[in-house]
Amino acid sequence: MQTLTVEVDAAGIALVTFDDPTKPMNVVSPQWMDEFIAAIEQIATDPRIVGAILTSSKPAFMAGADLKYILGLAGGKISSAEAYKFSQKPSVAMHRRLETCGKPFVAAINGLALGGGYELALACHYRVIVDDAKAVVGLPEVTVGLLPGSGGTQRLPRMIGVEQSLAVLLEGKKVAPAEALKLCMVDAVVPATALLDTARQWLLKSPDPVRAWDKKSYRGGGGLLNPAIVQVMTFQPAIIAARTQYNYPAPIAILDCIFEGTLLPFDKALKVESKYFAHLLCGSVARNLIRTTFVNKGEAMKLARRPQGVPKSAVKTLGVLGAGMMGSGVAHVAAAAGIAVVLLDSSAELAEKGKAATVKLLAKAVERGQKTRAAADEILARIRTTADYADLSSCDLVVEAVFEDPAVKAGVTDKAEAAMPQGGIFASNTSTLPITGLAKASSRPTQFIGLHFFSPVERMPLVEVIVGADTSKATLAKSLDFVAQLKMTPILVNDSRGFYTSRVFQTFIHEGMRMLEDGVAPALIENAAKFAGFPVGPLALVDEVTVELPWKITGETAAALGAQFVKPCAYDVMRRMVEELQRPGKQYGKGFYDYPEGGVKRLWSGLSQAFPVAAAQPSVDEIKKRFLYIQALETARCLEEGVLTHPADGDVGSLLAWGFPSWTGGTLSLIDSVGVGAFVADCTRMASLYGARFSPSAWLAGRAERGDAFY
Repeated sequence: MQTLTVEVDAAGIALVTFDDPTKPMNVVSPQWMDEFIAAIEQIATDPRIVGAILTSSKPAFMAGADLKYILGLAGGKISSAEAYKFSQKPSVAMHRRLETCGKPFVAAINGLALGGGYELALACHYRVIVDDAKAVVGLPEVTVGLLPGSGGTQRLPRMIGVEQSLAVLLEGKKVAPAEALKLCMVDAVVPATALLDTARQWLLKSPDPVRAWDKKSYRGGGGLLNPAIVQVMTFQPAIIAARTQYNYPAPIAILDCIFEGTLLPFDKALKVESKYFAHLLCGSVARNLIRTTFVNKGEAMKLARRPQGVPKSAVKTLGVLGAGMMGSGVAHVAAAAGIAVVLLDSSAELAEKGKAATVKLLAKAVERGQKTRAAADEILARIRTTADYADLSSCDLVVEAVFEDPAVKAGVTDKAEAAMPQGGIFASNTSTLPITGLAKASSRPTQFIGLHFFSPVERMPLVEVIVGADTSKATLAKSLDFVAQLKMTPILVNDSRGFYTSRVFQTFIHEGMRMLEDGVAPALIENAAKFAGFPVGPLALVDEVTVELPWKITGETAAALGAQFVKPCAYDVMRRMVEELQRPGKQYGKGFYDYPEGGVKRLWSGLSQAFPVAAAQPSVDEIKKRFLYIQALETARCLEEGVLTHPADGDVGSLLAWGFPSWTGGTLSLIDSVGVGAFVADCTRMASLYGARFSPSAWLAGRAERGDAFY
């Protein structure tokens, strides 16, 4: 099956229409490249053809590279030479040939053009785009650890200037038509009905098919002789370092490409670009980002773990028990997804207070122009507040978001199930309590499941779907369908205390607190975490949730496990902070940090007295390893125990749930990047220094001996 067609009209204008029948969007695939290179040669060598228009029969012009194909190359440990050759094919054999073949080409951009799709447009001699907010253009390769490898880092700076191009390239910006015209990223914005005619009229004017940089009169940016470039190149490395902590090589590579390339003739500049592209493609960061943030996340949103043979379903009416921050958040996202919501609390006043949170969120959205007043009112109208359990009679699914106490949860379960339809599903939003235990309060445990949302729900896209011992496949399938309705990302886990996300996340905050006991300077703890790529240090993070919370969970776990309970490494630090020092967290105005009224928070000056700082301090790299490795190790244990059903869920969950650094690809991808053998050896070393919690299991050691990676 062909991915494009070529039609030549009486005026000698070739219309090349992209239409890959195997994909919802056109992508830069090997087959498409071969066909398009052949089409370029046809246009270049046929004397009847005076020029060509490139467009798409799909709603989008072109989405860019086929990232699954790219991942196959990166995951196969492609060599630098092979990666360089791979980049040169679209860059030279396709785009550069198009640009220099002597015939003018117009990109008639009928929809979004991103990555390789926009690089194709840049290679054309003229760009006309439809006046549609969805028709964005841009070069977002940096977001998957790569750079535009088909001339994007060279054409864009030459067209719109170095300074303006950096914002597009370094941030991966998607630019709407009006702004793109203002930036000179496109040459014309027209109504959809005029798109092809505008392109055709430009070609009929017999335009010059030689680009500015291919003319002898062309003078480049001037390099270090240009004060604007000097300023950009002086400050940008520091800005990039502050933003990435040197964990992401793509932004620096893009900067180097622009600086070196704009000093060179264009064809040599393309070789520089391919060299840097090859380096990134062969590195672990691009592979990790593509696999987890694009491929695995995409598979999760397509419900890859959904049981087969269960008919698709949709929730028409959702019940939410508890109108606090979590419950009101669930109600908000469900109503925004078009689902009718019954928001229930112990009193009508509390239920209305929960709905008021949605009122506030929607008011902000209207104020910012993100929603119309009418659309906001429609969402609000879908939320009905109540204190009467009888109002749950029409609910297909009920999410319980009440206080984290088994007795309280058992009480609302009993009342809700008495009112719900017989086929209704009951879901607990617990973050730590085992689902199988909570389901004992249910009269229909096969229809009981865990749906763990994260706060704030409207900004956190993950849902941890927890299967209890009695949860049926039909209940799981329907629950996953519900998550898909919300346009959120589900990961599937089996029941255990803390499940996956809470269990692994707590190792991060516990390790940070334990470092205080080990004599590590508090500022070093916090900054090393940020250098590793975590959004916030563990001490600041535990202050936000309060030290009381992990201390309470520790007490509950001890009571539940009895003799099998093992104290977490931060046990004594938590005990002292809560009971002895009485600094339980931000909510109380004092924790590991002080919170002066009207001022900026700062580390508590008494920390060094409460937890004396050792004379010799560990290196930043060692602290980073402790944070990263303890979480990766616990994730491996979750996979070994069957809590996780697939490595991909562990990786996606770690990035979306608590902000594990995305350059790693996630907790298990980190192990693969380090190498399972090297990881186990380093964990064994750290176990001898810091405790048995770092000891790899026999199962993981066995994987290391076999060289058995997770992917």
